Amino acid sequence: MNIEALKSPRIEPNQAPKLTELLDKIVITLTEGSIVAVTSKIVAICEGRVVEVKSVSKETLIEQEADRWLPRSLSRYDIVLTIKNNRLIPTAGIDESNSGGFYVLWPADAQASANQIRAYLQQRFSLKQVGVLITDSTTAPLRTGTTGIALAHSGFAALHNYIEMPDLFGRPLKVTKANLAEGLAAAAVLAMGEGNEGTPFVIISDLSRIDFQDRDPNADELAELAIDPDDDLYAPLLKNAPWHNRKKR
Repeated sequence: MNIEALKSPRIEPNQAPKLTELLDKIVITLTEGSIVAVTSKIVAICEGRVVEVKSVSKETLIEQEADRWLPRSLSRYDIVLTIKNNRLIPTAGIDESNSGGFYVLWPADAQASANQIRAYLQQRFSLKQVGVLITDSTTAPLRTGTTGIALAHSGFAALHNYIEMPDLFGRPLKVTKANLAEGLAAAAVLAMGEGNEGTPFVIISDLSRIDFQDRDPNADELAELAIDPDDDLYAPLLKNAPWHNRKKR
């Protein structure tokens, strides 16, 4: 596997170009069987998903953006823990770093954005096997530090099913499904960096075990990636927390 981080000029939230214009400047060449990863922050800024810090409280934004949240008072770190788009994530993914006085939200529909980017890259470079990842980073429970996650993918199968395949000793595997999208996102964010590197795009190539698809992921494939909190391995922790639900607008 080869990973190449691509340098980008600093993008001002109130002067952002269209995402396709930025892609034209940053992604100069692309080969068959490659995956382009881009940070959700860049996608969101180019789509106008930003709010001036002085115009609204972060608390209000979190309650608008999160599907469920826990009271800030429960956190010893003064952070609101939330669930958004079936992900456990601090502050509903709202970010203030590298944003020049703006809150940057998640893309309104990261999956639609990933599909559009894939279609654009396929058409621009006349390729069939092109994947796209929209990434972010977050913490993992009981572990120090952040790691990359995939908010959306397009152009390849996100899961690799090992169930009923034998392990090295011939024992059939019962529950193992490798989440390739999450693994690739972790590698991409590692290459991008988390500070002032200015490399929000990554091209991943020379991939094995990737099933490229010349289409958007379908509804069943996307549904398979999510687990209902009541059915999750960590349901005893999730169900007993005093969640607040977002009010219907």
